[in-house]
Amino acid sequence: MFNFSTTIILPFFIAFILTVIATPISLIFIKKAGLIDDPKKRHHPATLHTRPIPRSGGIPFFLGIAITGIIFLPVEKITVALFIAGLISLTIGVLDDKYDISPYFRFLINIISASIVVYAGANIPFITNPFGGILYLNALKLSFLPVGVPFFFSYAIAILWIVWIMNMLNWSKGVDGQMPGIIAISAIVIGILSLRFPVIDHYSLISAKLSFMIAGAAIGFLLFNFYPAKIFPGYGATSIYLLLSVVSILASTKLATAILVMGVPIVDGIFTITRRVLSGKSPFWHDKKHLHHLLLKRGYGHRKIALFYWLISAILGSLALVLSSKGKLFAIVMVAIVVSGIILFLQLTIEDPDD
Repeated sequence: MFNFSTTIILPFFIAFILTVIATPISLIFIKKAGLIDDPKKRHHPATLHTRPIPRSGGIPFFLGIAITGIIFLPVEKITVALFIAGLISLTIGVLDDKYDISPYFRFLINIISASIVVYAGANIPFITNPFGGILYLNALKLSFLPVGVPFFFSYAIAILWIVWIMNMLNWSKGVDGQMPGIIAISAIVIGILSLRFPVIDHYSLISAKLSFMIAGAAIGFLLFNFYPAKIFPGYGATSIYLLLSVVSILASTKLATAILVMGVPIVDGIFTITRRVLSGKSPFWHDKKHLHHLLLKRGYGHRKIALFYWLISAILGSLALVLSSKGKLFAIVMVAIVVSGIILFLQLTIEDPDD
């Protein structure tokens, strides 16, 4: 049995308060370090703002969660590995905010960070078959790899999942307030589902506590990131995406839930990569054809677009709380079809979506 206060209430509010306190303090040092996104100096294809805005919001965001984690999470292999991996992602992200590191090097660091937590125990041992039964991924070995220990298929899927979420959510911060809202809603849904069984196991409890810490910190950061933003998340926020991706797999795998609640940015990410590859461009190539860019071209403002993403995430998250595995699969397919159709329609009806 879990304690409601120390599992939900206190982790949420302490992370919220710490992030609210840490953000304006961090802004002082961020400005002194020159971590500023100036559109006149940094020519990025997806830039939407017209004035210099501080970057590296991932610093106070991560600090709010990390300090709260020291208070409420047990010191053990998985939690230590998780925050070490998060710190690595944050460090590389801040360096990228300053020097614009190669996206291929950043991707390599994503893989390394994901591997650290997976080998510490955050893997995907099984997935539920929506049509009945369970597929045990940890029984499938990739024997062709030249490693001294068996590399289970569950490890590969877990690393792929974590890296994918890190990159997909990074693409979802194009509009002020968009990303922290999605993070908060996703974390709350995952946190609730972590506590859905009468008997709560150790990893479920860690997943729940960390989920509500992430949600609290996300809402705290949102106060400074909502339009007009006082600070951008920067690439250092990948440390937060890492944490969220891990809580979604820590206890009794919740992949279908995470896919559903983050359905819109996930489909947008898949659509974006497919489009870039088919057009002969690198998947890391930047453009202004993400869904939020297309909605901006349609005349919708930053606030309306952010609220649109939050509303859809909240609706899908609510469905995830009540749907069966088969129902979630059906919902995921419908989201994929509808969102893909909307993106295609917007691209075909906007004269020059790259402007």
